[in-house]
Amino acid sequence: MDGGAEGSQQPHLILAHKLFLLTQSDVPDIEKVQLKSEVLDFIKSDSMAPLYETLAATSVLELNQSLLDSMRANNEEELKKLDEKIADAEENLGESEVREAHLAKALYFIRISDKENALEQLKLTEGKTVAVGQKMDLVFYTLQLAFFYMDFDLVSKSIDKAKKLFEEGGDWERKNRLKVYEGLYCMSTRNFKKAASLFLDSISTFTTYEIFPYETFIFYTVLTSIITLDRVSLKQKVVDAPEILTVLGKIPFLSEFLNSLYECQYKAFFSAFAGMAEQIKFDRYLYPHFRFYMREVRTVVYSQFLESYKSVTVEAMAKAFGVSVDFIDQELSRFIAAGKLHCKIDKVAGVLETNRPDAKNALYQATIKQGDFLLNRIQKLSRVIDL
Repeated sequence: MDGGAEGSQQPHLILAHKLFLLTQSDVPDIEKVQLKSEVLDFIKSDSMAPLYETLAATSVLELNQSLLDSMRANNEEELKKLDEKIADAEENLGESEVREAHLAKALYFIRISDKENALEQLKLTEGKTVAVGQKMDLVFYTLQLAFFYMDFDLVSKSIDKAKKLFEEGGDWERKNRLKVYEGLYCMSTRNFKKAASLFLDSISTFTTYEIFPYETFIFYTVLTSIITLDRVSLKQKVVDAPEILTVLGKIPFLSEFLNSLYECQYKAFFSAFAGMAEQIKFDRYLYPHFRFYMREVRTVVYSQFLESYKSVTVEAMAKAFGVSVDFIDQELSRFIAAGKLHCKIDKVAGVLETNRPDAKNALYQATIKQGDFLLNRIQKLSRVIDL
């Protein structure tokens, strides 16, 4: 993970996506044959013995012992050269050359996917690093490694570490890059609201091509914004944002998904929604939240439709969405029972009646709840004192 040309995604993260697709039952077998071949070619080209061993042990790839032995031999030979360079730098050169030699070894461990040794060597390199900017770069290497393994504990610790480093200094370019890493972490751990906020803050300063292309960044920004922003903010920050408009059309279904929602074209929205579902399902960061996200989007769109009415027939709503009455009836029953929609269904008349709580009423209910809680605490306390 020691490069990727300027403006291109880290090859290791492309590999991670291929490995993710290999584990998905919805990916056709014929595609998996091609994916396996691509994964194996990648592993061979970098002699990634540690990763190959893990994948063979978990039956993702078939074990070829002679291939493993030859890759291990390559690793040993390369590490021997790197150790010689470290020894030479320590004996004959200055501190910065010693640091560079140690960093080269850390990057080699990352390249062959030897996670434990990579982390240990990064730590060793950090001990020989003085400049805040260079320390930050080590954190970015750690974050890339952590996202490869989906190690969110390591991601979280690394983000905290980076924020502490920024208290000592650090430039704006690196600060802006960190926002995108943190946004990806938030999205991957289902904090969509914070993810949307961080992504929107980074739109005009995006330079983190090493973790994903700009189109993917816009895809994530739109997806997280749709379920977390109100209509006014969505219009201002997303629908009319020039940076988003320039790439929106390049991403299948995304333009229809966003604009049909905002323009209340519900039939077109449901059509785009089906296309978007496929992309979300095959994204390694979004896949674990697939069902949750689908529910949240439907909550947004149903709430938006119902906001325009005091009462509306189930048939009219089904027609607006281009689906059957039974489908809408089942959907709404589920969402109402879960407390996601503020309305009730009159099954006999086939009518939906909205009963949105206004802000004052909601505040009143919350005050009563807190008051009851406080009274209970006081009563418990008085019983303890009486004892």
